[in-house]
Amino acid sequence: MSKTLMLVFSNATEGQDVAFDEWYDSQHLADVVDCPGVVAAQRYDMTEFEPPAGDNLPTLPPPAHRYLAVYELDGEPNDVMAEFMTRMAQGKMPLSETLDLTTVSMTIWRPQRRDG
Repeated sequence: MSKTLMLVFSNATEGQDVAFDEWYDSQHLADVVDCPGVVAAQRYDMTEFEPPAGDNLPTLPPPAHRYLAVYELDGEPNDVMAEFMTRMAQGKMPLSETLDLTTVSMTIWRPQRRDG
């Protein structure tokens, strides 16, 4: 199976970035990687930058998320997601109150296949 990536964009609840980072780094990453079908994980913190400005250049909207986690999957995405839900329901993958669930965005990506 080709490498599949799950991208999870998130934010901490207001004023909870330190506790959010502690939970994510010390517990959540390990909980996710422990699931069958997940082989690797990496977290990223948004880096500030100045987009180019000038005539005829588009104005970019501000970013919606501060954090990104990239998970490499080697299992079928629907099976991996079902395992996540089972583990959350059983309390084996608890979410933190410091995670702003109203802003979480998750997508799964596969390499584009080109024929010929």
